[in-house]
Amino acid sequence: MAAATYSEKTDEQKAICEMVRQFADEQILPNAEHYDAVDEFPEPIVEQMKELGLFGVTIPEEYGGMGLDLTTYVMIVEELSRGWISISGIVNTHFIGSYLLMKFGSEEQKQKYLPRMATGEIRAAFSLSEPELGSDVQAIKTSARKGDDGRWEINGQKMWVTNGLLSSLVFVLVKTDPDADPRHKGFTCFIAEKEPGVSQNTGDYAGLTVPPKIKKLGYKGVESTELVFDGYKCPAENILGGEEAGLNKGFAQMMDALEVGRANVAARGVGIAQRALELALRYSQERKAFGKPIAQHQAIQFKLADMATQVEAARLLTLRAARLKDAGERSDLEAGMAKLFASEAGRYCVEESFRIHGGYGYSKEYEIERLYRDAPLLLIGEGTSEIQRMVIGRKLLQRHKL
Repeated sequence: MAAATYSEKTDEQKAICEMVRQFADEQILPNAEHYDAVDEFPEPIVEQMKELGLFGVTIPEEYGGMGLDLTTYVMIVEELSRGWISISGIVNTHFIGSYLLMKFGSEEQKQKYLPRMATGEIRAAFSLSEPELGSDVQAIKTSARKGDDGRWEINGQKMWVTNGLLSSLVFVLVKTDPDADPRHKGFTCFIAEKEPGVSQNTGDYAGLTVPPKIKKLGYKGVESTELVFDGYKCPAENILGGEEAGLNKGFAQMMDALEVGRANVAARGVGIAQRALELALRYSQERKAFGKPIAQHQAIQFKLADMATQVEAARLLTLRAARLKDAGERSDLEAGMAKLFASEAGRYCVEESFRIHGGYGYSKEYEIERLYRDAPLLLIGEGTSEIQRMVIGRKLLQRHKL
């Protein structure tokens, strides 16, 4: 009996990944340096992503999306991040928004937003963080109170909102019951509508201001902003899931979404690590020292061996977390492990590749310099490595309780 050929991907996954890889090679990699240098939104690349249907990958077909699973999505994210992690950031928060709608949204909300989200006509952002709270999500101060007109008035300040300016929808977690005990039972997720690209919203969206984008070390091109809510009115039907089903249920909804968000960040770590390895393999075979290509020196081969092993392990952890979630199982532990390992592997591989490049790695002439600035983001976004370890430790003890 002939052995079946081993394949990690289905035929459909192979075809999609090949398409996205080609897109990264032809459109993202040649242009990333320009957009990174001027810190400008890569509009032409995003327009092509809309045409490829990349904003609707996980949105069900009846709402105009591709209806693909999380596993295929993380494969796509890896390919995009291999090109430039800022590009995957443009899709990432949008994907979390569509996930929240698909899982918790009312039918009216799904009909209203998902078809336009699938085409990328409107894009979503996702907002938990605030200037003072960092990792302590339950310390959220932004609050909403119901007015006499039935609308909820939101006041407060949010921080680190990817796509904060150009999005049309922000899934925002705010405090609606200040007396709730435990605290997490007092939060609600609102779908805050806004005008894309406008810093001072007016009319129906008055009371929402987007200050100038935050200047960052890396992760350029995609804007990270604050959001200032000052008397912003949100209709009750824009509570995620509707007022009856969704009021004070926001914390659990957002934590569920972070689980897929962590698989997503893990995939970004794999993508940047993969690219760092490719650059190191190429440079080490072209560069000569002591009369031979540096790739023939054992010290360099050891670096390449460790990098390749880390990439492979990170990829497998990420796929496992995604496959568990697709199978309807809890994947909080596995997603935490994947995010922790893959983001650290991304940083490690980029740094090793940087060392292999020697002095040239420090020069803006070489791509590895951009990767070196981009990689640290993954150690912080969607929960720091320290937070991941807390999550993993806690979940391990829960699953193995004596």
